[in-house]
Amino acid sequence: MRISTKGRYALSVMIDLAQHGEEGYISLKDISERQNLSMKYLETIVAMLNKAGMLDSFRGKNGGYKLNKPLQEYTVGTILKLTEGSLAPVSCLEEGHACCDKEQECITYPMWKKLDEMIDAYLESVTLEDLLRQEGSPHTCKSCDSCGK
Repeated sequence: MRISTKGRYALSVMIDLAQHGEEGYISLKDISERQNLSMKYLETIVAMLNKAGMLDSFRGKNGGYKLNKPLQEYTVGTILKLTEGSLAPVSCLEEGHACCDKEQECITYPMWKKLDEMIDAYLESVTLEDLLRQEGSPHTCKSCDSCGK
């Protein structure tokens, strides 16, 4: 499993909105500048998040985006699944994917299934609130390998 830039940036956008939620609607320009992300790419990501009902949007001079639920209701798993589709470690576990003919006798299938369940359970257990709570940790910088940027 590898999380694409789309997934990492979607998570960055959601964290940015959570950090600045008290400011009301946040413009893409502000997010773009703070996160050092392309406006064009942000537009695509925010449109996806907005369409999924994760954000509220407001047009106009003071327009922008804001979260529409409490922080503890946004899980990393939900955000990443929205942008990535599947987080399955192997293709035979992806939703809608036809399993191979050898699934019943595959020695590794149970291991991959368990790994998939563990990944899902962990990512669904981490919320935006959890991430902000650890905000003082050394990995909240704007540009480092651990953040994925």
